[in-house]
Amino acid sequence: MNKKRSFASDNWSGVCPEIMQALVEVNADHNPAYGELEDPANKAAIEKFKSHFGENISVFFVYNGTAANVLGVGQLMHSYHAVVTAKTAHINEDECAAPEKFLGSKIIEIETDDGKITANQVKPFLKSIGFQHHAQPKVISISQVTEMGTIYTADEIRELADFAHDNNMFLHLDGARIANATVALNTDFKSITTDTGVDVLSFGGTKNGLMFGEAVVFFNKELAKDFEYFRKQGMQLHSKMRYISVQFDRYLSDNLWKTNALAANKMAQRLATSLAQFSALHITQEVKANGLFVLMPEELITKLQKEYFFHIWNESPKDEMGRKEVRLMCSWDTTEEDIEGFVKLLKQYLK
Repeated sequence: MNKKRSFASDNWSGVCPEIMQALVEVNADHNPAYGELEDPANKAAIEKFKSHFGENISVFFVYNGTAANVLGVGQLMHSYHAVVTAKTAHINEDECAAPEKFLGSKIIEIETDDGKITANQVKPFLKSIGFQHHAQPKVISISQVTEMGTIYTADEIRELADFAHDNNMFLHLDGARIANATVALNTDFKSITTDTGVDVLSFGGTKNGLMFGEAVVFFNKELAKDFEYFRKQGMQLHSKMRYISVQFDRYLSDNLWKTNALAANKMAQRLATSLAQFSALHITQEVKANGLFVLMPEELITKLQKEYFFHIWNESPKDEMGRKEVRLMCSWDTTEEDIEGFVKLLKQYLK
């Protein structure tokens, strides 16, 4: 097995030491199961969320991002409703049709080059509202960071939230990489969620140093009514809840989330600067967070993947040179040595 760190996904990274230590410490004693009976780990983690997002929230922990997205969105809609989202959105392309299977709802996809959608792009689907033969648009779902590495500004999120609420809809935010977006925008979590009108957030940490676990955050407690039963029915109630909650307690303390995200974003910028020297390569999206999308000759992809694995994002040739688009992801633990080794290999093959 290749021992070099890959650029395949920030999911490939390890658990950061601070999180691992928190897991070791919580393992020493017994705690109430299921987060019940004032479980101190669960209570502490929820208080940390409130310190970042405000008091009027409800927080529920689940195993993974797919569950956070499916259950978070599902809480807001009936089976005859529809989710409007970007074609590239994780909830549309990478959940193995989990929303359709478990919610019985339709996903309406919007073609977009940069992974972002606007209110004007959603507007045409409003014609279905009130027409009994059509699925009823109910939730707009956006990703932050998007699956194309781009980022919504606070104003862009607010515009979508206002549009949704004006049309009796909700706004869901898939925040698998929300920490990376927050530091890229030089802001805080609250400014791009609570203050912009987001209704429900899938808050991720696994891509930024956690071992496992995500959180579903509702910004109106009324929307969270009976969600604990929906979570249980959805097979996402972790019996030893403390092993998820203690990670978030530590993650949201002492700016650990920020330190890790800044490190990943910084390495992505360094990699982007290094790749700019190669005329055979072309970065297709402005590098905002911790991911790069790059047009690369097919023969070069094959050679590089043997040493530093990464994914081909688009198998179809994207330009007249026949280059394919690949994705290069940096993680909280990507090092300068990782970048230098990758660039050295590039120079070797492109000399």
